[in-house]
Amino acid sequence: MADKRKTNSEKKQKSQAATLKEVICRLGRYRIFLVFSILLATVSVALTLYIPKLTGHAVDYVIGKGKVNFPGVIQVMIQIGVCTLITALAQWLMNVCNNKMTYQMVQDIRNEAFDKIEQLPLKYIDGHPYGEVVSRVIADVDQFSDGLLMGFTQLFTGIATIIGTFCFMLSVNVSITFVVVLITPVSFFVANFIAKRTFRMFRLQSEIRGEQTGLIDEMIGNQKVVQAFGRGEDVTERFDEVNKRLQEASLRATFFSSITNPATRFVNSLVYTGVGITGAFAVVRGAMSVGQLSSFLSYANQYTKPFNEISGVVTEFQNAIACAQRVFTLIDEEPQIPEPEHAVHLTDIDGNVKVEDVSFSYLPGQHLIEDFNLEVKPGQRIAIVGPTGCGKTTLINLLMRFYDVNAGSIKVEDIDIREMTRKSLRTGYGMVLQETWLKTGTIRENIAMGRPDATEEEIVEAAKASHIHNYIRRLPKGYDTWITEDGGGLSQGQKQLLCIARVMLCRPPMLILDEATSSIDTRTEIKIQQAFAKLMEGRTTFIVAHRLSTIREADVILVMKDGKIIEQGNHEVLMKKEGFYHHLYESQFSM
Repeated sequence: MADKRKTNSEKKQKSQAATLKEVICRLGRYRIFLVFSILLATVSVALTLYIPKLTGHAVDYVIGKGKVNFPGVIQVMIQIGVCTLITALAQWLMNVCNNKMTYQMVQDIRNEAFDKIEQLPLKYIDGHPYGEVVSRVIADVDQFSDGLLMGFTQLFTGIATIIGTFCFMLSVNVSITFVVVLITPVSFFVANFIAKRTFRMFRLQSEIRGEQTGLIDEMIGNQKVVQAFGRGEDVTERFDEVNKRLQEASLRATFFSSITNPATRFVNSLVYTGVGITGAFAVVRGAMSVGQLSSFLSYANQYTKPFNEISGVVTEFQNAIACAQRVFTLIDEEPQIPEPEHAVHLTDIDGNVKVEDVSFSYLPGQHLIEDFNLEVKPGQRIAIVGPTGCGKTTLINLLMRFYDVNAGSIKVEDIDIREMTRKSLRTGYGMVLQETWLKTGTIRENIAMGRPDATEEEIVEAAKASHIHNYIRRLPKGYDTWITEDGGGLSQGQKQLLCIARVMLCRPPMLILDEATSSIDTRTEIKIQQAFAKLMEGRTTFIVAHRLSTIREADVILVMKDGKIIEQGNHEVLMKKEGFYHHLYESQFSM
């Protein structure tokens, strides 16, 4: 399960206060929009609150039957119309500022999250479901933006309305204003009581949603395997279990958050009733006019209304902060070890590789590679063989510095790879893996991934060398044929040939071939091996192979077992020893 694979840093989630503080700090980058939004909210609220006062004047102009001051009423109506138009314009501009501020901030957060994913060590990516990471960058940020936009739209306006109506009510009648002020704080207590309990529920909802996204991504990406092994029902049951937990968490979060609005509305109704009763007695005593009471009732209603909106914002904001917490936790993850300030940019590579006393393990206490030593001369072909789990692929990861060694060192051209830039190191290798990866784009773009500036002739030449040119030529759009990341209609072998074409085009000084021809038919494999043989001339090459027939011509064969080299030599020497390699070789050809 995803939650079992979380790192200790993730388990120590940012607190709600820390997350809120980070959101506020990020808002500081857009203070110009924030200032304009507050000013426009103030203008909008001030004019909105001025309208009830004008309405009160209009009511007082209606003195009685046949005693209506029509010029005064008309003048008030014009003023109300002007105020309404200016208010509408101010609200529109305020929404523009809020949208600009919100989505610019969301864009920056997504960029930071994606950049952090590029900087994270490979162990983080290996230890988390891809869908769960995607959920943080996409779904959680969307939820955060929705809550943030609601907050900007209603929070500023609501606070300005509360302050404005309080001032207007004081100008009408001080004693009744205090009746309103004494009752309304109850809304805050109710909203605060509920908000504290909904944050934890919204955070749980967000975590389960990420787990569900990870499960869906995993199942869609491996649907053929699921169906081939008849695990459809099991997967469905597993999805139902996660979906049920999400439904329960969402229901609890929504239920508690939905209590907020009715509770605050009940308090607001008490306020309105109190104003109506005390105001009626004031009119009877002659302390205020009917028009003033009309204005005051309108103000009392507008004074309490923001409490409903703010309570709704607070509830939605709990969800937004819970989602932001997960995104910021990703952004705050420790990146891969930074490169030294004066890291060497490797340019002239002959192919000297030296591995000295290297020890490495993925998990503390579980030793994998110990005291590993290897010296490779330029142009040598080094084959690495051994049983599953002996450390072959791990060695490749260390050579490419996808992982850093726990002890010892790996040197290229007598320079520790930790003292050089990762980009220059990895550019020095051409790598073909058993697992193919293609990007969404044209076939031409996929072949030229390592050399975007390659000419058409060079791309075609590389495709011919990898024996994929004839197939590409038969496609409707040839090299401009669009394919998706899973290769679309390409077979596994054809996808692997495209990956080989990439390396053929780059012609790097060193090669890593990890079961590079595992998905290719025997006839094509022979041709590819011939092309590889030509490509490997003068290049240091590391070959990971399970089929020992493909490495008989290697200069040095490293036989690994339990993370150590137990035998070393060429094919003839190792066969004469009649050791572990001899046993592996005979077991493959004695069937």
